[in-house]
Formats: sequence, C-alpha cells, structure tokens
Amino acid sequence: MPVSNDTFSRAIAAQHMVDELGPEFAQLGNHYSGKVRENFSRDGIRTIIVTDRVSAFDVNLGTIPFKGQVLNGLARYWFDLTRERFPNHVVNVPDPQATRAVECDPIPVEFVVRGYLTGSSRTSILRAYERGEREFCGHRLADNMKPHQKLPENIVTPSTKAPKGEHDESVSRAQLIERGLIEAELFDELAAKCLDLFALGQQIAAERGMILVDTKYELGRRPDGEIVLIDEIHTPDSSRYWFASSYEDAMSRGEAPKSLDKEFLRRWLVSQGWEGDGTPPPLTDEVRIEAARRYVETYERLTGAEFVPDVDDPVQRLQRNLEVRG
Repeated sequence: MPVSNDTFSRAIAAQHMVDELGPEFAQLGNHYSGKVRENFSRDGIRTIIVTDRVSAFDVNLGTIPFKGQVLNGLARYWFDLTRERFPNHVVNVPDPQATRAVECDPIPVEFVVRGYLTGSSRTSILRAYERGEREFCGHRLADNMKPHQKLPENIVTPSTKAPKGEHDESVSRAQLIERGLIEAELFDELAAKCLDLFALGQQIAAERGMILVDTKYELGRRPDGEIVLIDEIHTPDSSRYWFASSYEDAMSRGEAPKSLDKEFLRRWLVSQGWEGDGTPPPLTDEVRIEAARRYVETYERLTGAEFVPDVDDPVQRLQRNLEVRG
C-alpha cells in the first residue's frame, strides 16, 4: 500500500525527522557531520546515521520525511547486491537510518559516471555544453548534441571532494594525477571498476522500467589495504533516475525527462531563481511531500519491495537501536 500524503504530513507536523542529533550521541565516538550523514568513529567502526536533511547545490535546505530511511535502505540493497563485484564497508544495519561500517581512509576523488548529457547545476556536463564547451573532464563531446541525449558511451568525470559547505570541482584524470591526488594506475583500475558497477546498475534499473542516468561513487581504503565502496550507492541522492517509458516522448518534445530523484528539487529551486548563491527559498510542505513520494517510489521500483516507514519518533528509535543512553 503506497505511503499516503497524510502519513508524510503527519511526520512533518510531528517533526519526526532527523536533522541534528543531541549530545548524547557523542557516546558513539568521534563525530563528523556531513551534508546528510552524521558520522561517529570508535575502535575502527564508523556509525553512520542518515538524517532526513536534503541538500542541493551543496547547500542544506531542510528535511524530507522518511528520506533517511529510504537512503539507508536503498544503500543496503545495492551494497548487498554488488558486494561480490566491488566490496564495501558495511558491517551491519542496526536501524532503518543507521549503518555500522569499517572505518576507512577516504580516497580524495569522487568517481562520477555519466551516461547522458544532462544536469541542472552550473557545474553539470549539460550546462558546460550549453556554454559552448566541447571538452568535459578530459572527454571530447560531439557538436549538435541535444539536452538529455545519451552519450556514445558511459564516461567517468571525476570530481574533487570539497569540505562541507564548499563546492566539488569537476576535473580530468590528468588534473587529478598532476595534483598528486591519485596515481594513474590506481585511477584507471578504479575507474574501470566503477564503469562496470554503473553498467550493472543500468541493467537492473532497465529491468525495473528506469534509466540510471548518472551517479557518483565514493571509495575508501580499509585497514587491510583493500579499496572498497563507502558512503552510499545508487540512491536518489547520489544518482539520477528517469522513467524509461517516457524518455523518448520527452526527447521528441524537447522536454526534460521525468525524474525519480533529487533532480525534481533542483529544478524547482532553479524555477525559483536560486542556483546555490545567497539564501535558498524555503521548501513548502507540498514540495517536501512530492520529493518524499519520489524517493519512496524509487525505493519500491528498484527493490521490488513495499516501503513501510517506521513512524515512531526517529531519535528515540535510534537511541534504542544504537544503545545510546539518554
């Protein structure tokens, strides 16, 4: 049974969303706050609490009901599905919004894989193309391409990992190597594994009537030296998804394909005249609920399972499941 708008509204009204966590969670270890995730490290284990925060253009915009549960659940699904192809950092999932993982040393590069000429941010491949640029992150782009057109092949367009509150920078393989951020041989090995993972994601998405358009992979080195997937994988925050059934029609009309990810929110922000600078417009409850609905639909389409939200107070539930004493 689909999650009703009333369920979303009640969660908003009751403020049953995780944004900030109280000082009692410091029991979990050394704390690092990311854009969406709160991280606690102790004794070689990282506890990752996926909040309901939503960000766009690297700015925190507020919260979306049940977003943390969707992201954590989808990441778990994909990590389980792909661990034989590319190992990951997961130890266990003790709560709908929390994952315990092996503490890793992050690789200072985000491996962004793209299959289409699209995007709404000023740093996207489409916006660069519309500015007349015909090379993006070291890849030559043909003339006369249309917005949202499929690229001749999937490409890796890496970016630097900016500190919280700053913007990532899209760079080429050559620039990364020149800056000493990664060795050439290692980059090529990891890029090939990410392309393989993306192709698998595209295949599975296609079987479920979706197009996996682009994504980013974050990698880290475990204490034993093995490089593994960290953070999240193929979620609506890290990836762009379109409905496969309406793609050709949207292209024939010159319209943006219907999306099932955070792109809906980005486009709404752009329509309000905001692209990351200054104070963002406040999210209306209507926008928050529509965003939540799309997150849930993505979860259900990809996993084939019904999303049943835990509607209890999330902070109390996290305290109980993570054994945090108040």
